[in-house]
Amino acid sequence: MDYIDMINEAKKYIEGKLEKKLDAAVILGSGLSSLVEEMSNTTSIKYTDIPHFPQSTVAGHAGEFVIGNIGSKYIIAMNGRFHFYEGYDLKQVTFPIRVMRALGVEKLIVTNACGGMNENFEAGDLMIITDHINMIGTNPLIGKNFDELGPRFPDMSQPYNKELIKLTKDVAKKLNINVREGVYVAVSGPMYETPAELRMLRLLGADAVGMSTVPEVIVANHGGMKVLGVSVITDMAIADNLEPLDHSRVVETANRAKTKFVSLIKETIINM
Repeated sequence: MDYIDMINEAKKYIEGKLEKKLDAAVILGSGLSSLVEEMSNTTSIKYTDIPHFPQSTVAGHAGEFVIGNIGSKYIIAMNGRFHFYEGYDLKQVTFPIRVMRALGVEKLIVTNACGGMNENFEAGDLMIITDHINMIGTNPLIGKNFDELGPRFPDMSQPYNKELIKLTKDVAKKLNINVREGVYVAVSGPMYETPAELRMLRLLGADAVGMSTVPEVIVANHGGMKVLGVSVITDMAIADNLEPLDHSRVVETANRAKTKFVSLIKETIINM
């Protein structure tokens, strides 16, 4: 089946569940699903029910869309995302972004749990993503370009929208939440990085490292969406002081940071 037809079939299914035009979309990373508890008038759609959708296989990812209100804003939240390391290609990983764009979404908030490499950071910090580096080794735009989805050679001079970054910083100040800013680097995973890899990534200019987000942001920009990225620093990935890490610890730290994370994202959406 043609890629555009697949997008339209998934769009049509979700469209039947919507009450009105969506104001924004949010992608919730590992351990960050608490935002959906703040939504009202909700409808849930399992990924398994949506035509052509991949399935989320990672702990901490519920595998559903939640549609509803944050204040007066009508949003769609991805409660769980897809990753390259799960065995999906990047067109599958980013398929939900294509569908959300087809639904008319113009503003996207991407969140993730990641490792902090900047020595000024601490586990539990929130970081607004100002830029990114793609070290996954491939790109979701490789292959045939569909002009109706975006240009063959999209501009990436401002992958994260400056107005949304300013808004989020203003909200953080109002809520007395200390936020960091930095560059996020995406790697393929699923293993965590070696000390030598962390030294390399830090030398490249990255402040935090994770296994998601960048493909979604590339596709969102390709489709003309305005993007805001917020990371929860769940562990310190400092090469010379590296402790053993597992996914349960990542989710646990993300859960501990959830109160300020939810407050920041919720208030940002209300003011978008």
